[in-house]
Amino acid sequence: MNLDRFKPKTVYVTYIATTPEKVWQALTTGDLTKQFFFGRRIEIEPQPDGLFRLWQPDGTLDVEGKVVVCDPPRKLAVTWRVMWMEELRKLPECLVSYQLDDLGKVVRLTMIEAHQIELDEKMLEGGRRGWPVILNNLKTLLETGKPMPEFDFMSDAKDALEEMKRVAREQTNLET
Repeated sequence: MNLDRFKPKTVYVTYIATTPEKVWQALTTGDLTKQFFFGRRIEIEPQPDGLFRLWQPDGTLDVEGKVVVCDPPRKLAVTWRVMWMEELRKLPECLVSYQLDDLGKVVRLTMIEAHQIELDEKMLEGGRRGWPVILNNLKTLLETGKPMPEFDFMSDAKDALEEMKRVAREQTNLET
């Protein structure tokens, strides 16, 4: 896979008082991802070209892709195609990577969402709203043993979601 065609569009960095092994385990274990990733359960074959899926709490396939880089406990990169929303399913897959840097008693976790096509800024808003909540929830879980309390971080984003769907439809019409 030619990774050069993917251009970073969203980068999020957080620092977690734990070990790289514990962050890796949280990122790759279904029972743990359910606790910090909005109830989503990961299914992953942790090897290059391995299967990658995220399942919603109701059993609906949310995201699917392939493992591109698997270097435990330092780097994980997967292709990412949103499956639950028809408008997004038609877009080219993106690349989500996690870099874990051991800083002693702290791990620097860098998440990068990279795309192979130019996207309207409205298309990136969902990830830019979601990743900070997901990764802060991961941090809270690993540092306290419990995830953050549930809250509706998207309550003010219903109009933005509809706009994102509209832009995705336009984008996929341009691609075909």
